[in-house]
Amino acid sequence: MSFDIGIDVAKDKIDCLWLRDPVNLKVKTKVLPNTPKGFKSLKLWIEKNISTEFGSVFVSLEATGVYHEALSYALYDMGLQVSVVNPAFIRDFAKGLGVRGKTDKKDSMVLARYSNMVRPSLWVPEPKEIRALKALLTRLAGLEKDLQRESNRLEKAEISDASTGVLGSIKMMICHLESEVKRVEKMIDDHIDKNPTLKKDRAILRSIPGVGDVLSREMLSVLHSRKFVRASQAAAFVGVVPKLWESGKMKGRTALCKNGPGRLRAKLYMAAVAAIQHNSDIKIQHKRLLQAGKTKMQALGAAMRKLVQICFGVLKHQCEYRPQTN
Repeated sequence: MSFDIGIDVAKDKIDCLWLRDPVNLKVKTKVLPNTPKGFKSLKLWIEKNISTEFGSVFVSLEATGVYHEALSYALYDMGLQVSVVNPAFIRDFAKGLGVRGKTDKKDSMVLARYSNMVRPSLWVPEPKEIRALKALLTRLAGLEKDLQRESNRLEKAEISDASTGVLGSIKMMICHLESEVKRVEKMIDDHIDKNPTLKKDRAILRSIPGVGDVLSREMLSVLHSRKFVRASQAAAFVGVVPKLWESGKMKGRTALCKNGPGRLRAKLYMAAVAAIQHNSDIKIQHKRLLQAGKTKMQALGAAMRKLVQICFGVLKHQCEYRPQTN
């Protein structure tokens, strides 16, 4: 027998709901703080009211920024079956159930029913070295955004003939940010080099024309964060698979699903532009798609997807890139 729990996660609290009777929708609820102490209380609540066999308890929660992370690890360490679900899937599921309005209790109810009816794939913690790498990459992305903002401010200040004091302040900030970007980049490279597996895999990724220092870091963090079985799964996670819009006599059109991290797709875009020129496989595919009547953006999207698939393939087979076409 299995038991289903939905947990709506907020910054300060977690709304827990056990779906006691999936047919008649009888439930039992508990609100606890989103703290280690609250997690211990949740464990006691489950043991007292539901089951001491934690392997038969399925818990579903949404990925909510960083607020769900500590809870996810705590639940996993308890031995519970944990699923961290894309919020977009839960929204669509709730619409299908005809749920009106939005409250924390309703959200936890939807999550519990989603767990019971869909039984989503189980969440597995990322290796510590990948968590550290992703944290460094997130920090680098934040610094790069700040640097771009300051560069934009400098341009505006120069156009508006701002005072030397303002210009000097902005230039000083830019100098500091550029220095910090380089420092964090070195920290990332050192972190990869200290781990033999990451170092080897990065060298394999960099053997692909179009994949350089920047994209190799990002693809390492993605491809090592989950156990992808097929290249298509990795491409779907990144958000570079096409989706078709078609209705009645309306001619279908395609666009990238863009489900994954936008930061990675932006870097994939630039890498694909380079790969079209220097990667023979992608270059031939790009030319073939254009000749078949695809738009430039559709062909470029296909190049991004092909690049992800090649990255997956070389890491799966642990061999450097070899062109399939001459």
